[in-house]
Amino acid sequence: MDTIFYTVRSINGDYADLVTDGGQEHSITMFLLPEGVTVGSRLKLENFQWELVSENFS
Repeated sequence: MDTIFYTVRSINGDYADLVTDGGQEHSITMFLLPEGVTVGSRLKLENFQWELVSENFS
């Protein structure tokens, strides 16, 4: 599986709306994402594992 990078666009209750660098949108339950994810966080999906690459510090 290829590595895909996402940015968290919004969080709506128990779900996060993500967008890839290529513009594809994706919605996923917060339960599956790493602790500390907020709007603006950068995530990496590789081998079915989510990793928080950077947090939004604004």
